[in-house]
Amino acid sequence: MHSLLNKRLNSIVENNLSSLLLDSKTGLEKESLRVSADGRIAQTKHPEVLGSALTHPWITTDYSESLLEFITPPLARAHEALDFLLDIETFVYQQLDNELLWTTSMPCIIAGESDIHIAEYGPSNAGMMKTVYRRGLAWRYGKMMQVIAGIHFNHSFPLQFWPAFQEVEKSTADKQDFINTSYMALTRNLLRYGWLIPYLFGSSPAICKSFLNGIAMPENMKTLNNNTCYEPYGTSLRMGDIGYTNLKEGETGVKANYNSLDEYTHSLREAITTPCPRYAKIGVKVKGEYRQLNANRLQIENEYYSSVRPKQILKHMEKPVDALHQRGIQYIELRSLDINAFHPAGLTHKQLYFLKSFMLFCLLQDSPKIDPQERQEIDHNQNLVAHQGRKPDLKLIQQGRPVLLKTWALEIMHQMAPVAELMSDTYDEDCYLDSHELHLDLVHHPELTPSARLLEELFSQQESYYEFARRKSLEHRDIFLQRSLPVDKKHLFTEMAATSLQKQKEIEASDTVIFDRFLQEYLAQ
Repeated sequence: MHSLLNKRLNSIVENNLSSLLLDSKTGLEKESLRVSADGRIAQTKHPEVLGSALTHPWITTDYSESLLEFITPPLARAHEALDFLLDIETFVYQQLDNELLWTTSMPCIIAGESDIHIAEYGPSNAGMMKTVYRRGLAWRYGKMMQVIAGIHFNHSFPLQFWPAFQEVEKSTADKQDFINTSYMALTRNLLRYGWLIPYLFGSSPAICKSFLNGIAMPENMKTLNNNTCYEPYGTSLRMGDIGYTNLKEGETGVKANYNSLDEYTHSLREAITTPCPRYAKIGVKVKGEYRQLNANRLQIENEYYSSVRPKQILKHMEKPVDALHQRGIQYIELRSLDINAFHPAGLTHKQLYFLKSFMLFCLLQDSPKIDPQERQEIDHNQNLVAHQGRKPDLKLIQQGRPVLLKTWALEIMHQMAPVAELMSDTYDEDCYLDSHELHLDLVHHPELTPSARLLEELFSQQESYYEFARRKSLEHRDIFLQRSLPVDKKHLFTEMAATSLQKQKEIEASDTVIFDRFLQEYLAQ
């Protein structure tokens, strides 16, 4: 595997292809709970001053009416995406009325599921579909896991890179087929090496007890005080078996196949069209109200949670599987990033530089198909690192054999080093090599990881998880309130909010069929 990586790196250098990587695009999506002044999940509606959650391209809601989502456009430089994210949050904060944006992945104080109000998108058919889908998630999985927040890293390689790369690979495939095959290979490597992300980036080793919602504390958890539970070696409980994972997938028979784009779309298409007796018991439309979009294994593709997704931009009410099948993969979405509680944006520039190198590494590294055994290993490794990633001498499973996490991590970092060097040479900036060295240091010193630092603060400050998260949220709020937006940028955000509200009205006025018919036609595509 290492030899193929080096061969491809050498080919890129020898054929002067590195300059073609300069237009790689990075986009970010960040979720953040709106929280009242006393640290409880906000009960207010999505502020109208922010625009329409249905149509605004940059400011919307995720599952809950109080769970904001900020989306940057794809930009040529990683730091530009982070700066844009900071600008969005600055604008939002300066419109909020005495509310906080919670600065950690695991939520604030929640008195129970009645505290969590499903997001509303208006009376249009498109808006109703989004709300009904969320009702279905509540019936199927409960509401608590739906208010966990995270960051998604979206990445694409330039169109002009692919023909040159295809030529050095001596591939005779159709251009789009070659792109799809390459992106799916990248996706498989993100899955098999993906445990490294919660180890390096994880920032959720503790939770507020209210998150458990009265259920028994998991066996490996410890109690820090009356309000806090934690895993001593945990990295990202968000990515573990109490978080937003697919560990329930065995109960409904859903398992995506990443060995090719056709197999991936087929496996998801099968899941969204196959009835599930368990969900049929919930009912679809009961006493005149929809409880879910359908009673299939998945209502729609988005219900299948994965740490990584191949994506194509949708046209209107197009299904994701249809978009991928018809136009191929446009970018890759990495979904396993916790919100970094130690930075106002929830992510640092150095973390972004590492992720860009990691994406290129996963593209160039050999990527065999994933068999059922390796799929089990991937799930096992991710869950183990989420709960015990900093445990001394922790062993993962690699090709059926136990291997020390540290040994495997150092092997990956060693192989990534020339990729980081190529990135620094390409952009004529040392930041990629500097980022690589910083994250290599985290492998040698687990106590320096964000998850370890968070626990250290809880103990040294004698704080509960809630007190820590609220303190950080207040610190970050002050930074955003003191931050000034350029006049043109503030005008842009204000204009976008107004435009999105008008667009929602136009969508509502354009509906020509009742929701029952609209949903039937969508599902029958």
